[in-house]
Amino acid sequence: MTSYLSRIFGSSPVAPLQAHMDRVYQCAKQLIALFEAVIEDDWPRVDEVRQRITDLEHEADELKQAVRGKLPKRLLMPVARSDLLELVLVQDKIANCAKDVSGLVVGRRIRLPPEIAELFLAYVARNVDAAKHARKSVRELDELYETGFRGAEARLVESLIEELSRIEGDTDRMQSEIRAELYKIEKHLPPVEVMFLYRIIELTGEMADMAQRVGRRLELLLTY
Repeated sequence: MTSYLSRIFGSSPVAPLQAHMDRVYQCAKQLIALFEAVIEDDWPRVDEVRQRITDLEHEADELKQAVRGKLPKRLLMPVARSDLLELVLVQDKIANCAKDVSGLVVGRRIRLPPEIAELFLAYVARNVDAAKHARKSVRELDELYETGFRGAEARLVESLIEELSRIEGDTDRMQSEIRAELYKIEKHLPPVEVMFLYRIIELTGEMADMAQRVGRRLELLLTY
């Protein structure tokens, strides 16, 4: 990790943020494999994916701390250092959500009712899409930096931010649908398990919410 950090901190002021967002996305996308294993009732596989999520979230934390400690006090950029640090914190919450979801699933050995399994897997995938799109937006920071956060590159990022909002809207609608389907069958399930299912649905949706907030932080940078 030390040599890796040396490389990214020597490249550009925004490279560390991009490296962090990449690790965050890698963490989030593991939830697809986790819930596929849950549906297949493959708990050794679930445990394996959970460990991978934990490791990636830890790596993201290390990168976050490195960014906070090593981002230059004075940036030759038309943006405030505090705004970039805030962006890192928002990015990090996506990985935290993924870790929290996987922790609940493993800790409670939560099984998805067949009635919502397919819809829930699609919901997870759409939330991962949000994280992926946030990563795509953050990857444009290099070009924004070079163009002074203006011009055609800024307009491209604005379009990416708009798409993030659309994806987040999709996840909101899907969450409402899943909750409605779960409500129909909840009386046939153990009450405590129902409570944790609702919490997992909510936490999963927070990934898209945080991805949209990444977009909003980028949008703020464009106003300088």
